[in-house]
Amino acid sequence: MIERTLFTPDHEAFCDAFRKFCDKEIAPHHDAWEEQGYVDREVWRKAGANGYLCATMPEAYGGSGVDKLYSVIQMEEIARGGFTGVGFGLHSEIVAPYILHYGTEEQKQRWLPKLASGEMVGAIAMSEPAAGSDLQGIKSTALKQADGSYLLNGSKTFITNGWHAELVIVVAKTQPEAGAKGTSLLVVERGMAGFETGQRLKKLGLKAQDTSELFFDNVRVPAENLLGGENRGFICLMEQLPWERLQIAVTAVAAAQAAIDWTVQYAKDRKVFGQAVGAFQNTRYTLAELQTEVQVARVFVDKCLELVLQGQLDTATASMAKYWTTDLQCKVMDECVQLHGGYGYMWEYPITRAYADARVQRIYGGTNEIMKEVISRAMGLPGR
Repeated sequence: MIERTLFTPDHEAFCDAFRKFCDKEIAPHHDAWEEQGYVDREVWRKAGANGYLCATMPEAYGGSGVDKLYSVIQMEEIARGGFTGVGFGLHSEIVAPYILHYGTEEQKQRWLPKLASGEMVGAIAMSEPAAGSDLQGIKSTALKQADGSYLLNGSKTFITNGWHAELVIVVAKTQPEAGAKGTSLLVVERGMAGFETGQRLKKLGLKAQDTSELFFDNVRVPAENLLGGENRGFICLMEQLPWERLQIAVTAVAAAQAAIDWTVQYAKDRKVFGQAVGAFQNTRYTLAELQTEVQVARVFVDKCLELVLQGQLDTATASMAKYWTTDLQCKVMDECVQLHGGYGYMWEYPITRAYADARVQRIYGGTNEIMKEVISRAMGLPGR
């Protein structure tokens, strides 16, 4: 196996500490969280108290000012354990960066420390019932009023952390006739009149993740809650997408490696026809092929992470990483379920849950078909 060179001893010490946190505060409860359909709110506060939320934010705003590899470590450890209900990554590395990069100083001071402490849970509301990967097709509107506030109307769906969220960055049209150029980001806070959280959605996988619908009925959003400037929302979204999509790739590779590790152990322990499942050539060759492909994926993703640290990751490369690693993740899960035989279909086995959890990776963050469209355009190929 190729040695990873991204991480320093400080990163490794952080990894050990976060793994212990997961073993103590997440692992014993995750089964129950899957049954109830959401993680307990208390785990957010414990994570904040231990410095595991928004760690890459500057210390002035409640973070630790560390590099993004610390967040990568958390993503990988959560994937390794199959703790897919925990929405720390989206909170810390999608929601908080929008406020850091596009917020005013007042907005940063107002919201980031609360996100870092776990006092607030953050979500971002892009997808709508009729608009998923096509963000230009959103229908939610936020029309400016005489007093400078915005009147927000519309609905969102498939919103991760939506049920717990005290702060939601909402993508809406402030100038509907202008298409994508008329899109803005508004920060909606729990308790605003007209803002309602819908039911938690029942999903194929990610059963402990509080994915929900959100509804906005004449929500008056004050001018000071506009994020990044009026009609600049689409620009902000496009600037952040490479890192957001690479996070999906990081999770995909880590989850695929975990599936291989579980299956290798199962193949050693499980006896069929008087010998271990791992003694059969088909098992050995299948696992060898999968491990090779995951190793290739890890090297590519690690290179992309180097580009992130240098501020050089482009949209097309991030799209390649997202589509290829999530396709691979689903392939690995399917093959590993097969090698588990009937037990691979039993919910108490981690491979079964990982199989169900993996499928959405090819959908959110932009479907893999959209990723190929992005890549082909970057190659100079004509679109429709």
